Amino acid sequence: MRSSRVLAAIAASALPLAMLIPPAQAAVQRVTAAAFPADVIGEDFPDPDVFEKNGTWYAYSTNNGRGHAPVASAPSANGPWTIRGDAMPGGPSSSWAQAGRTWAPDVYPNPDGSFTLTYTAWHKASGRQCIGVATSGSALGPFTPVGNQPLICPLDKGGAIDANTFVANDGTRYLTWKNDGNAIGQPSTLWLTRTTNNGTALTGGNTAMLTSSGVIEAPDLVQRGSQFVLFYSGGGYNDCNYLTSYATSPSLNGPWTTAFRPLMTTASFDNHVCGPGGADFVGDKVFLHGWVNGSRHLYVADLGWANDFPVVRGSRVRTEAESGTLNHCSVRTGAAGASQGAVAAYIDYADSWVQVSVFAPSAGGYTLSVGYANGMGATASHGVVVNGNGQGSISYPATGWDNWHQASVPITLTTGWNTIRLTKGTLYTELDYLELQ
Repeated sequence: MRSSRVLAAIAASALPLAMLIPPAQAAVQRVTAAAFPADVIGEDFPDPDVFEKNGTWYAYSTNNGRGHAPVASAPSANGPWTIRGDAMPGGPSSSWAQAGRTWAPDVYPNPDGSFTLTYTAWHKASGRQCIGVATSGSALGPFTPVGNQPLICPLDKGGAIDANTFVANDGTRYLTWKNDGNAIGQPSTLWLTRTTNNGTALTGGNTAMLTSSGVIEAPDLVQRGSQFVLFYSGGGYNDCNYLTSYATSPSLNGPWTTAFRPLMTTASFDNHVCGPGGADFVGDKVFLHGWVNGSRHLYVADLGWANDFPVVRGSRVRTEAESGTLNHCSVRTGAAGASQGAVAAYIDYADSWVQVSVFAPSAGGYTLSVGYANGMGATASHGVVVNGNGQGSISYPATGWDNWHQASVPITLTTGWNTIRLTKGTLYTELDYLELQ
Protein backbone atom coordinates (compact mmCIF):
# COMPACT_ATOMS: atom_id res chain seq x y z
CA MET A 1 0.00 0.00 0.00
CA ARG A 2 1.04 3.65 -0.18
CA SER A 3 3.05 4.91 2.73
CA SER A 4 3.06 7.55 5.35
CA ARG A 5 5.71 9.70 6.76
CA VAL A 6 6.27 11.96 9.72
CA LEU A 7 8.14 15.01 10.65
CA ALA A 8 11.29 15.68 12.54
CA ALA A 9 12.08 18.36 15.00
CA ILE A 10 13.21 21.84 14.66
CA ALA A 11 13.50 23.38 11.29
CA ALA A 12 16.24 25.76 12.27
CA SER A 13 15.77 27.80 9.14
CA ALA A 14 13.96 30.93 8.27
CA LEU A 15 14.16 32.38 4.80
CA PRO A 16 16.35 33.76 2.18
CA LEU A 17 13.75 36.54 2.00
CA ALA A 18 10.97 34.58 0.45
CA MET A 19 7.63 34.21 2.07
CA LEU A 20 6.95 31.10 4.13
CA ILE A 21 5.10 28.49 2.14
CA PRO A 22 1.51 28.85 3.36
CA PRO A 23 0.08 25.94 5.36
CA ALA A 24 -1.34 23.21 3.18
CA GLN A 25 -5.06 23.33 2.55
CA ALA A 26 -6.89 21.99 5.57
CA ALA A 27 -8.66 18.74 4.85
CA VAL A 28 -11.22 19.05 7.62
CA GLN A 29 -11.98 21.14 10.63
CA ARG A 30 -8.73 22.27 12.21
CA VAL A 31 -8.09 21.37 15.84
CA THR A 32 -5.79 23.82 17.60
CA ALA A 33 -4.06 24.08 20.96
CA ALA A 34 -1.44 26.59 19.85
CA ALA A 35 -0.51 29.54 22.08
CA PHE A 36 -0.16 32.57 19.81
CA PRO A 37 1.66 35.81 20.73
CA ALA A 38 -0.12 37.95 23.32
CA ASP A 39 -1.22 41.48 22.38
CA VAL A 40 0.18 43.33 25.42
CA ILE A 41 -0.05 46.97 24.28
CA GLY A 42 -3.33 47.39 22.43
CA GLU A 43 -2.46 50.63 20.64
CA ASP A 44 0.16 51.90 18.21
CA PHE A 45 3.61 50.83 19.51
CA PRO A 46 5.75 49.86 16.49
CA ASP A 47 9.43 48.82 16.21
CA PRO A 48 9.72 47.83 19.89
CA ASP A 49 12.92 47.82 21.90
CA VAL A 50 12.64 46.10 25.27
CA PHE A 51 14.86 45.33 28.28
CA GLU A 52 14.52 44.44 31.95
CA LYS A 53 16.26 46.33 34.74
CA ASN A 54 15.93 45.68 38.49
CA GLY A 55 12.68 43.76 38.07
CA THR A 56 10.97 46.30 35.79
CA TRP A 57 10.51 45.86 32.06
CA TYR A 58 10.78 48.87 29.73
CA ALA A 59 9.65 49.16 26.12
CA TYR A 60 10.16 51.96 23.56
CA SER A 61 8.57 52.55 20.17
CA THR A 62 8.68 54.60 17.00
CA ASN A 63 7.06 58.05 17.25
CA ASN A 64 3.28 58.25 17.39
CA GLY A 65 0.63 60.30 19.14
CA ARG A 66 2.38 59.55 22.45
CA GLY A 67 5.52 61.46 21.47
CA HIS A 68 8.94 61.21 19.84
CA ALA A 69 9.99 58.05 21.74
CA PRO A 70 7.03 56.54 23.60
CA VAL A 71 8.01 54.47 26.65
CA ALA A 72 6.05 51.87 28.60
CA SER A 73 6.86 49.80 31.68
CA ALA A 74 5.63 46.56 33.23
CA PRO A 75 6.37 44.22 36.16
CA SER A 76 6.82 41.29 33.76
CA ALA A 77 7.36 40.67 30.06
CA ASN A 78 3.69 39.75 29.66
CA GLY A 79 2.52 42.86 31.49
CA PRO A 80 0.41 44.54 32.44
CA TRP A 81 2.08 47.32 30.44
CA THR A 82 1.53 51.00 31.20
CA ILE A 83 2.37 53.82 28.76
CA ARG A 84 4.57 56.25 30.69
CA GLY A 85 4.88 59.10 28.18
CA ASP A 86 7.63 60.36 25.88
CA ALA A 87 11.18 59.30 26.79
CA MET A 88 12.65 62.08 24.61
CA PRO A 89 10.14 64.94 25.03
CA GLY A 90 12.50 67.51 23.53
CA GLY A 91 12.73 65.50 20.34
CA PRO A 92 15.84 64.62 18.31
CA SER A 93 18.87 66.91 18.06
CA SER A 94 17.64 70.27 16.71
CA SER A 95 21.10 70.97 15.28
CA TRP A 96 20.73 68.37 12.53
CA ALA A 97 17.34 66.66 12.83
CA GLN A 98 13.79 67.67 12.04
CA ALA A 99 11.05 66.29 14.25
CA GLY A 100 8.41 64.06 12.75
CA ARG A 101 10.22 60.87 11.70
CA THR A 102 11.86 59.59 14.89
CA TRP A 103 11.97 55.84 14.40
CA ALA A 104 13.05 52.64 16.10
CA PRO A 105 14.59 53.86 19.38
CA ASP A 106 17.12 51.52 21.02
CA VAL A 107 17.75 52.02 24.75
CA TYR A 108 20.58 50.27 26.57
CA PRO A 109 21.46 50.40 30.31
CA ASN A 110 25.12 51.37 30.72
CA PRO A 111 27.51 49.97 33.38
CA ASP A 112 27.62 53.36 35.16
CA GLY A 113 23.84 53.39 35.70
CA SER A 114 23.04 55.78 32.84
CA PHE A 115 21.04 54.89 29.73
CA THR A 116 21.85 55.48 26.06
CA LEU A 117 19.14 55.91 23.44
CA THR A 118 20.08 55.47 19.79
CA TYR A 119 17.39 56.70 17.42
CA THR A 120 16.63 57.30 13.76
CA ALA A 121 15.66 60.86 12.77
CA TRP A 122 14.99 63.04 9.75
CA HIS A 123 18.21 64.69 8.53
CA LYS A 124 17.38 68.32 7.74
CA ALA A 125 20.09 68.95 5.19
CA SER A 126 19.40 65.90 3.01
CA GLY A 127 15.86 64.80 3.82
CA ARG A 128 17.18 61.29 4.50
CA GLN A 129 17.07 59.33 7.75
CA CYS A 130 20.19 59.19 9.94
CA ILE A 131 21.09 57.80 13.36
CA GLY A 132 21.57 59.95 16.44
CA VAL A 133 22.25 59.29 20.13
CA ALA A 134 20.91 60.62 23.44
CA THR A 135 21.50 59.86 27.13
CA SER A 136 19.57 59.95 30.41
CA GLY A 137 19.99 59.02 34.04
CA SER A 138 16.61 57.26 34.01
CA ALA A 139 15.11 54.55 31.83
CA LEU A 140 12.00 56.71 31.51
CA GLY A 141 14.01 59.74 30.40
CA PRO A 142 14.08 62.53 29.61
CA PHE A 143 16.80 61.64 27.10
CA THR A 144 18.96 64.52 25.89
CA PRO A 145 20.59 64.33 22.44
CA VAL A 146 24.39 64.14 22.36
CA GLY A 147 26.44 66.13 19.83
CA ASN A 148 25.43 68.41 16.99
CA GLN A 149 25.84 65.86 14.19
CA PRO A 150 24.40 62.39 13.50
CA LEU A 151 26.28 59.39 14.85
CA ILE A 152 25.85 57.47 11.56
CA CYS A 153 24.77 59.16 8.32
CA PRO A 154 26.10 57.63 5.05
CA LEU A 155 24.14 59.83 2.64
CA ASP A 156 25.75 58.22 -0.41
CA LYS A 157 24.13 54.97 0.72
CA GLY A 158 20.69 56.49 1.40
CA GLY A 159 21.24 57.33 5.06
CA ALA A 160 20.96 55.03 8.07
CA ILE A 161 18.11 53.59 10.15
CA ASP A 162 17.28 50.97 12.79
CA ALA A 163 20.25 51.07 15.15
CA ASN A 164 20.38 48.32 17.77
CA THR A 165 22.93 47.73 20.52
CA PHE A 166 24.80 44.43 20.68
CA VAL A 167 27.29 43.55 23.43
CA ALA A 168 29.38 40.45 22.75
CA ASN A 169 30.22 37.92 25.45
CA ASP A 170 33.68 39.49 25.77
CA GLY A 171 32.09 42.87 26.64
CA THR A 172 32.78 44.57 23.30
CA ARG A 173 29.93 46.88 22.35
CA TYR A 174 28.58 47.40 18.83
CA LEU A 175 25.69 48.91 16.92
CA THR A 176 23.89 46.99 14.21
CA TRP A 177 22.13 49.20 11.67
CA LYS A 178 20.92 49.45 8.09
CA ASN A 179 21.94 51.79 5.33
CA ASP A 180 18.67 52.92 3.77
CA GLY A 181 19.47 51.94 0.21
CA ASN A 182 15.80 51.29 -0.49
CA ALA A 183 15.21 55.05 -0.25
CA ILE A 184 17.47 55.73 -3.26
CA GLY A 185 16.95 52.60 -5.34
CA GLN A 186 20.12 50.85 -4.14
CA PRO A 187 20.72 47.60 -2.23
CA SER A 188 20.55 47.76 1.55
CA THR A 189 23.11 46.25 3.90
CA LEU A 190 22.94 45.37 7.58
CA TRP A 191 26.11 46.67 9.24
CA LEU A 192 28.05 46.12 12.48
CA THR A 193 30.02 49.04 13.97
CA ARG A 194 32.03 49.06 17.21
CA THR A 195 31.24 51.77 19.78
CA THR A 196 32.50 53.07 23.11
CA ASN A 197 31.24 51.28 26.24
CA ASN A 198 28.40 53.78 26.64
CA GLY A 199 27.47 53.72 22.96
CA THR A 200 27.80 57.48 22.38
CA ALA A 201 30.72 57.35 19.92
CA LEU A 202 32.07 55.03 17.24
CA THR A 203 35.48 53.39 17.69
CA GLY A 204 35.82 51.17 14.65
CA GLY A 205 35.00 50.70 10.99
CA ASN A 206 31.85 49.18 9.53
CA THR A 207 31.51 45.45 8.88
CA ALA A 208 28.92 44.38 6.31
CA MET A 209 26.81 41.42 7.38
CA LEU A 210 23.92 40.93 4.92
CA THR A 211 23.02 42.74 1.70
CA SER A 212 19.76 42.53 -0.25
CA SER A 213 18.18 44.28 -3.21
CA GLY A 214 14.88 43.80 -1.40
CA VAL A 215 13.87 45.16 1.99
CA ILE A 216 15.87 43.97 4.97
CA GLU A 217 15.86 46.06 8.14
CA ALA A 218 15.48 46.12 11.93
CA PRO A 219 18.61 44.03 12.73
CA ASP A 220 18.88 42.41 16.16
CA LEU A 221 22.00 40.38 16.91
CA VAL A 222 22.21 37.59 19.51
CA GLN A 223 25.24 35.51 20.48
CA ARG A 224 24.63 31.85 21.24
CA GLY A 225 27.18 29.24 22.34
CA SER A 226 28.01 27.98 18.86
CA GLN A 227 27.08 30.92 16.66
CA PHE A 228 25.81 34.45 16.16
CA VAL A 229 22.17 34.87 15.11
CA LEU A 230 21.23 37.98 13.15
CA PHE A 231 17.48 38.61 13.12
CA TYR A 232 15.95 41.03 10.65
CA SER A 233 12.63 42.09 9.13
CA GLY A 234 11.77 41.76 5.47
CA GLY A 235 9.03 42.83 3.08
CA GLY A 236 6.97 46.00 3.27
CA TYR A 237 6.32 47.10 6.85
CA ASN A 238 2.92 48.58 5.94
CA ASP A 239 0.94 45.36 5.49
CA CYS A 240 0.69 41.70 6.44
CA ASN A 241 3.60 40.75 4.16
CA TYR A 242 6.11 42.01 6.73
CA LEU A 243 8.01 39.14 8.35
CA THR A 244 10.94 38.21 10.57
CA SER A 245 13.81 36.03 9.43
CA TYR A 246 17.40 35.42 10.52
CA ALA A 247 20.88 34.41 9.44
CA THR A 248 23.64 32.63 11.34
CA SER A 249 27.42 32.76 11.39
CA PRO A 250 30.23 31.23 13.47
CA SER A 251 31.92 34.66 13.52
CA LEU A 252 30.99 38.33 13.49
CA ASN A 253 33.03 38.54 10.30
CA GLY A 254 30.76 36.01 8.58
CA PRO A 255 29.97 34.29 6.38
CA TRP A 256 26.25 34.61 7.15
CA THR A 257 23.82 31.88 6.14
CA THR A 258 20.17 32.86 5.80
CA ALA A 259 17.56 30.48 7.17
CA PHE A 260 15.61 28.28 4.78
CA ARG A 261 12.22 29.54 5.96
CA PRO A 262 11.26 32.72 7.81
CA LEU A 263 10.90 32.56 11.56
CA MET A 264 7.65 34.52 11.82
CA THR A 265 5.11 35.42 9.14
CA THR A 266 1.41 36.14 9.07
CA ALA A 267 0.90 32.63 7.67
CA SER A 268 3.13 30.93 10.24
CA PHE A 269 0.93 32.45 12.98
CA ASP A 270 -2.25 31.38 11.15
CA ASN A 271 -3.16 35.07 10.70
CA HIS A 272 -3.18 35.74 14.45
CA VAL A 273 -0.52 38.44 13.90
CA CYS A 274 -0.53 40.59 10.74
CA GLY A 275 2.97 41.46 9.57
CA PRO A 276 5.09 40.25 12.51
CA GLY A 277 8.23 42.39 12.40
CA GLY A 278 10.45 44.93 14.13
CA ALA A 279 11.28 42.13 16.56
CA ASP A 280 13.45 42.39 19.68
CA PHE A 281 14.77 39.14 21.16
CA VAL A 282 15.27 39.33 24.93
CA GLY A 283 16.16 36.19 26.90
CA ASP A 284 13.31 33.70 26.56
CA LYS A 285 10.91 36.25 25.02
CA VAL A 286 10.48 37.90 21.65
CA PHE A 287 8.68 41.25 21.31
CA LEU A 288 7.24 42.21 17.93
CA HIS A 289 4.63 44.42 16.36
CA GLY A 290 1.65 43.50 14.21
CA TRP A 291 -1.13 45.43 12.48
CA VAL A 292 -4.53 45.77 14.16
CA ASN A 293 -7.08 48.18 12.64
CA GLY A 294 -4.46 50.54 11.20
CA SER A 295 -2.09 50.52 14.18
CA ARG A 296 0.84 48.29 15.08
CA HIS A 297 0.33 46.71 18.49
CA LEU A 298 3.05 45.24 20.73
CA TYR A 299 3.02 41.44 21.04
CA VAL A 300 5.13 39.07 23.12
CA ALA A 301 5.77 35.35 22.60
CA ASP A 302 7.85 32.63 24.24
CA LEU A 303 11.26 32.02 22.67
CA GLY A 304 13.36 28.87 22.83
CA TRP A 305 16.71 27.78 21.43
CA ALA A 306 17.03 24.38 19.78
CA ASN A 307 20.74 23.66 19.30
CA ASP A 308 21.24 27.46 19.18
CA PHE A 309 18.52 27.99 16.56
CA PRO A 310 15.44 30.05 17.49
CA VAL A 311 11.93 28.66 17.96
CA VAL A 312 8.99 30.99 18.65
CA ARG A 313 5.91 29.52 20.25
CA GLY A 314 2.86 29.82 18.02
CA SER A 315 4.87 30.10 14.79
CA ARG A 316 4.80 26.94 12.68
CA VAL A 317 7.99 24.87 12.54
CA ARG A 318 8.04 22.33 9.72
CA THR A 319 9.98 19.09 9.67
CA GLU A 320 9.93 16.85 6.63
CA ALA A 321 8.53 13.43 7.52
CA GLU A 322 11.19 11.65 5.49
CA SER A 323 13.89 13.15 7.73
CA GLY A 324 12.56 11.35 10.81
CA THR A 325 13.41 7.89 12.11
CA LEU A 326 11.40 5.32 10.17
CA ASN A 327 10.68 1.80 11.45
CA HIS A 328 9.35 -0.86 9.04
CA CYS A 329 8.43 1.82 6.51
CA SER A 330 10.47 3.81 3.99
CA VAL A 331 10.96 7.02 2.06
CA ARG A 332 9.27 7.43 -1.31
CA THR A 333 10.98 9.93 -3.57
CA GLY A 334 9.53 11.64 -6.61
CA ALA A 335 6.27 12.31 -4.78
CA ALA A 336 4.45 14.80 -7.00
CA GLY A 337 3.46 17.95 -5.15
CA ALA A 338 5.06 16.95 -1.85
CA SER A 339 6.91 19.56 0.18
CA GLN A 340 10.41 18.51 -0.90
CA GLY A 341 9.53 15.78 -3.34
CA ALA A 342 9.76 12.95 -0.82
CA VAL A 343 7.41 11.42 1.76
CA ALA A 344 7.33 8.74 4.44
CA ALA A 345 5.46 5.80 2.94
CA TYR A 346 4.58 2.15 3.43
CA ILE A 347 3.56 2.64 7.06
CA ASP A 348 1.61 -0.54 6.53
CA TYR A 349 2.51 -2.91 9.36
CA ALA A 350 1.73 -3.25 13.04
CA ASP A 351 5.28 -2.22 13.95
CA SER A 352 5.53 0.63 11.40
CA TRP A 353 6.14 4.12 12.76
CA VAL A 354 7.74 7.45 12.00
CA GLN A 355 9.39 9.42 14.83
CA VAL A 356 10.76 12.94 14.99
CA SER A 357 12.22 15.19 17.68
CA VAL A 358 10.57 18.58 18.16
CA PHE A 359 11.52 21.53 20.36
CA ALA A 360 9.01 23.33 22.57
CA PRO A 361 9.97 26.82 23.85
CA SER A 362 7.71 26.28 26.86
CA ALA A 363 5.54 23.52 28.28
CA GLY A 364 1.86 23.27 27.42
CA GLY A 365 -0.56 22.70 24.60
CA TYR A 366 0.57 22.73 20.97
CA THR A 367 -0.98 21.90 17.63
CA LEU A 368 0.56 19.13 15.53
CA SER A 369 -0.35 19.49 11.86
CA VAL A 370 0.53 16.73 9.42
CA GLY A 371 0.73 17.04 5.65
CA TYR A 372 -0.63 13.81 4.16
CA ALA A 373 -2.27 12.04 1.25
CA ASN A 374 -4.83 9.27 1.67
CA GLY A 375 -5.99 7.42 -1.43
CA MET A 376 -7.99 4.74 0.36
CA GLY A 377 -11.40 6.28 -0.22
CA ALA A 378 -12.17 6.37 3.51
CA THR A 379 -10.73 8.07 6.60
CA ALA A 380 -7.42 6.64 7.80
CA SER A 381 -5.55 7.28 11.05
CA HIS A 382 -2.28 7.07 12.94
CA GLY A 383 -1.64 6.74 16.65
CA VAL A 384 0.11 9.70 18.29
CA VAL A 385 2.78 8.93 20.90
CA VAL A 386 4.57 11.81 22.65
CA ASN A 387 7.64 11.13 24.76
CA GLY A 388 6.62 7.48 24.96
CA ASN A 389 3.06 8.19 26.09
CA GLY A 390 -0.03 7.79 23.93
CA GLN A 391 -1.91 11.01 23.18
CA GLY A 392 -4.73 9.65 21.07
CA SER A 393 -4.76 9.53 17.29
CA ILE A 394 -4.92 11.73 14.23
CA SER A 395 -7.45 11.18 11.44
CA TYR A 396 -6.83 11.66 7.72
CA PRO A 397 -9.96 12.09 5.55
CA ALA A 398 -9.63 10.64 2.06
CA THR A 399 -7.88 12.93 -0.44
CA GLY A 400 -6.49 10.70 -3.18
CA TRP A 401 -2.82 9.80 -3.62
CA ASP A 402 -0.41 12.69 -4.22
CA ASN A 403 -3.20 15.09 -3.31
CA TRP A 404 -1.65 16.68 -0.22
CA HIS A 405 -3.83 18.07 2.54
CA GLN A 406 -3.31 18.77 6.22
CA ALA A 407 -4.83 17.32 9.39
CA SER A 408 -4.18 18.53 12.92
CA VAL A 409 -4.45 17.35 16.49
CA PRO A 410 -3.74 18.98 19.88
CA ILE A 411 -0.81 17.59 21.86
CA THR A 412 0.93 18.42 25.13
CA LEU A 413 4.70 18.95 25.24
CA THR A 414 7.32 19.60 27.89
CA THR A 415 9.87 22.43 27.68
CA GLY A 416 12.78 21.53 25.41
CA TRP A 417 13.11 18.48 23.18
CA ASN A 418 10.23 16.04 22.75
CA THR A 419 9.70 12.97 20.57
CA ILE A 420 6.58 12.49 18.47
CA ARG A 421 5.89 9.07 16.99
CA LEU A 422 3.11 8.34 14.50
CA THR A 423 2.20 4.66 14.56
CA LYS A 424 0.18 2.37 12.27
CA GLY A 425 -3.53 3.00 12.67
CA THR A 426 -6.43 2.31 10.34
CA LEU A 427 -5.98 1.97 6.58
CA TYR A 428 -2.98 3.65 4.90
CA THR A 429 -1.63 7.18 4.57
CA GLU A 430 1.58 8.79 3.29
CA LEU A 431 3.16 11.58 5.29
CA ASP A 432 4.73 14.69 3.74
CA TYR A 433 5.71 16.77 6.77
CA LEU A 434 4.86 17.62 10.37
CA GLU A 435 4.39 21.16 11.62
CA LEU A 436 4.48 22.09 15.27
CA GLN A 437 2.70 25.23 16.44
